Amino acid sequence: MSAVWPASRAAVRRRRLQTVVIGVVVALSTTMILVALGLLAAASGPFDQAYARQRGAHLVATFDRNKVSDTALTEAARGTEVAAVAGPFGQATLDLTLSGPPLSVVVVGRGEAGGPVDRLNVWEGRWPDKPGEIVLNRNPVTASTGRGAPKVGTTLTAAGDTKLTIVGFAYSVSESADAWVTPAQLTALHPTATQMLYRFTQAATNAQVAAGQSAVTAGLPSGALLGTQSYLALRAVATGEPNTFVPFLMVFGWLGLAVAVLIVANVVSGAVVAGFRHIGVLKALGFTPTQVMAVYLAMISIPAIIGCAVGIVVGNVMAESLLTKAFENYGAAGVGVPIWVDVATMVGVPLLVALSALLPSLRAGSLSAAEAISAGSAPRAGRGLRAQRWLSGTRLPRSVSLGLGLPFARPARTALTLAAVVLGVTSVTLAVGLGKSLTTYQTAASRAGAVDVTFFAGMAKTGPQMAPEGMPPEPTAKLSDPADEALLRSTSGAQYVTASADLQMRLAGTKQDLRFTFYRGDSTHIGFRVLAGHWLDGPGQVVVSERFLRQHGLSVGDTMNLVSDGKTTQMRIVGKALYNSGEEVLSNWETLALVAPKTRANTYEVQLKPHADIDAYVKAVQTGDTGIQEVPGQEAGTFVAIVLATVVLLTLMLGTVAALGVFNTVVLNTRERSRDLGMLKSIGMTPGQVTVMVVTSMAALGAIGGLLGIPLGIIAHRLVVPAMANGAQVEVPAFMLDVYPAGLLALLVLAGITIAALGAWIPARTAARTTIAKVLHNE
Repeated sequence: MSAVWPASRAAVRRRRLQTVVIGVVVALSTTMILVALGLLAAASGPFDQAYARQRGAHLVATFDRNKVSDTALTEAARGTEVAAVAGPFGQATLDLTLSGPPLSVVVVGRGEAGGPVDRLNVWEGRWPDKPGEIVLNRNPVTASTGRGAPKVGTTLTAAGDTKLTIVGFAYSVSESADAWVTPAQLTALHPTATQMLYRFTQAATNAQVAAGQSAVTAGLPSGALLGTQSYLALRAVATGEPNTFVPFLMVFGWLGLAVAVLIVANVVSGAVVAGFRHIGVLKALGFTPTQVMAVYLAMISIPAIIGCAVGIVVGNVMAESLLTKAFENYGAAGVGVPIWVDVATMVGVPLLVALSALLPSLRAGSLSAAEAISAGSAPRAGRGLRAQRWLSGTRLPRSVSLGLGLPFARPARTALTLAAVVLGVTSVTLAVGLGKSLTTYQTAASRAGAVDVTFFAGMAKTGPQMAPEGMPPEPTAKLSDPADEALLRSTSGAQYVTASADLQMRLAGTKQDLRFTFYRGDSTHIGFRVLAGHWLDGPGQVVVSERFLRQHGLSVGDTMNLVSDGKTTQMRIVGKALYNSGEEVLSNWETLALVAPKTRANTYEVQLKPHADIDAYVKAVQTGDTGIQEVPGQEAGTFVAIVLATVVLLTLMLGTVAALGVFNTVVLNTRERSRDLGMLKSIGMTPGQVTVMVVTSMAALGAIGGLLGIPLGIIAHRLVVPAMANGAQVEVPAFMLDVYPAGLLALLVLAGITIAALGAWIPARTAARTTIAKVLHNE
């Protein structure tokens, strides 16, 4: 076998173009597949490892200590569904002051950092052991250490001028509290709730966690449970971004690999046909059939292995970047692809490429020396003659009819080329659909067209209000709330005006702060699409997003307890709207009256009449109230932009690869038919007609490929978009899937023709410029 390697290297050098094409295609396919498999395999790994290491709570539950005793909670947790329990712990929501405005935090009284559930990682300082000491919950990876950040030894002031000194920082992967003190200290702070931490024997699904919750609350008084937090909600937040990339990366990866296999099979088949004399020479020199087959397999395997190695390196870098960003909150810096994914990819991709070259390589090995040397390079007589004769009888120009007949001469090669074009059109169709779905969703979620201009009137002096991003929190409006709304409505051009106030509230049983937006006025015209339930029409009602429901394990119709300024208010989820945030909740002015009745509106959203001048309207409003400010428009989401850029890049690469497959086919065809081309030129065919003939032969395949690839692309779109939406924790409305109007489908057919024509153009021009003398000399 020592002679195989030199012969293989020589074959690689002779076919530099095909070698580069194979290496690039394999590298691209490997990168996409490895990133997709790596994200899929490691998507929840850092979270699960951190949760297992710290014995994180499957369920964090908060109870009303006025309705249920600690003894009753302990007894209720003795069921077989409970694997471990911690608590009861006293809990209070305190306003702690360091500098500036007070910060509302959930404080729990615990005697130790360890325990059977939610073992805390005290990464700086120590655990409190006497009254007057406190430990804050901070992630060691993302904790701020800048100027003004709390440090060990800093003193905080609680209600009633209670002084608490920070003695350490701990981290709870369960996010069970903002801070911890000794049980005795919490008693002095007058706890209002009791916290229980549970680990269940079965907690892999929402249904199992819900069953565990039902078991530990069975028999307790009605209304005793204030709120819960499931670890699956935390897990969904952590894995959302990487899981969103997996579906389309996986599809593009397999499409790329399929194109690679087709091109490899075409290259080897063409190399065998074009190298009959070379095979005969190898056989005459003493090469066995196995050695000849090994030469062709090695010729393909060399660029495939190099391309696969490059793809693995690039894929690991991309996957590590995505995973590290997603899991930095769990101390997962430098998260990478599992080693088994690298090994499987390094073995599997080159093996698949080699298998695609096996049949034509076997053909090369089976040829005898005499048969190979005597075989001509042109197609055998009679191949495709029937189709070519029928086409010659049509009224088509002679160059077009000859071009349409060329694919019939090599049906196997034509089939491989057609399949590559089909996959190229499939990827283009999928990419166009993904782009339209994402932009349509982003347009609907941003309420484009429903709100033309937004004004910020400043913050009220009472209530935990929040200013819009980019706006100062200080009061700015010169007029009162009713006067500002009247001004906006009376200014020429206004059609609908909706006032709102943004407050910060907390879901009972969690330490997560939520942004509540309370609407007043023409709220049915501000552009929110209601996907389930109904819009707000009474007090105590809220509308939330699909992401909010998933992260908190809630459904439309459920009630939840919200805490603000130490006051608990029960609200009912009456609808699900289309928007992205998992921390924003929509409500109405009647509900605000239950929470903070003296709060003024701080934001006004205005929809103008058709053809109204926005600049003139803004100028007129600010003349009436010089303190009111226009809120700058929001840019498109960064994540959507990243996905769109990635999809466009992958589509261009796959389209280019498909065109390279056509390029390779035309090169093989024109080389095999060089004598025929010389004869056609000798009887008067011009270079332009030769170009038209060759391009037409591939454009016909492109048209057929477009017709076949479009349905495949639509099917892929119907599978990928819901999978991406599931990973991003959003719902897929029908308008996100119905994105292929008839006009767009017609253009997509042209995509196949364009891919084929572009791939055929350069070799067609080269063939057209070949002189008759050169052809005859080669003969």
